Amino acid sequence: MATAMTYASLKVDIARYLERGLTEASDPTVHNEIPTFIGFCERRLARQLKIQGTTEIVTSSMAAGTSVYAKPDRWRDTISFNFGDGTTFTERTPIFGRSYEYCRNVWPDETQRARPRFYADYGYQHWLISPTPDRAYPFEVLYYALPPLLGDDLQTNWLTEYAPQALLYGSLLEATPFLKNDERIATWKSYYDEAVGLLAAEDAQKIIDRNAQRREA
Repeated sequence: MATAMTYASLKVDIARYLERGLTEASDPTVHNEIPTFIGFCERRLARQLKIQGTTEIVTSSMAAGTSVYAKPDRWRDTISFNFGDGTTFTERTPIFGRSYEYCRNVWPDETQRARPRFYADYGYQHWLISPTPDRAYPFEVLYYALPPLLGDDLQTNWLTEYAPQALLYGSLLEATPFLKNDERIATWKSYYDEAVGLLAAEDAQKIIDRNAQRREA
């Protein structure tokens, strides 16, 4: 049975693949940069992988008269946004993503209040809700997230468990410019692209399966 990847084992594997020795003393410059290679790869994967494993859900409540709301930590992109409507706030109603300009044009006076219909990115860290909510609606957002980043205090995350090949080959790909080892770029990129492609294909099959199950229900 294969041993599960951890942050510590990943650093050792990267050193082996780069042929830089297994201890920091063998090549301290490269060993000190390995955490940077891993961090760059994690961010690359978060940008590239729009799959089930990189999604999270946040729930909260709007406030009557407030149109701007903070996004959760590690937010990358919004998938869907809905709020609880009706007398008891149990009727789930979607609100739709629009541009910032559209939301401002459709509801220019944010002091006026009504049922929300749209949302927009308000900078990188906030959403703008339009119209300005007239009640304290509960809401739920499904979004793509950057996984908690690996480190000495966090040995595993979703990537180490479900995407170890992509994480390893992506980290090696990030190392090549630092090492000025351009001839290895094509090799690591090929392995990385294959690993990412398999993850995307697996997720696409899950979407097909879910759609089939809905039709059969």
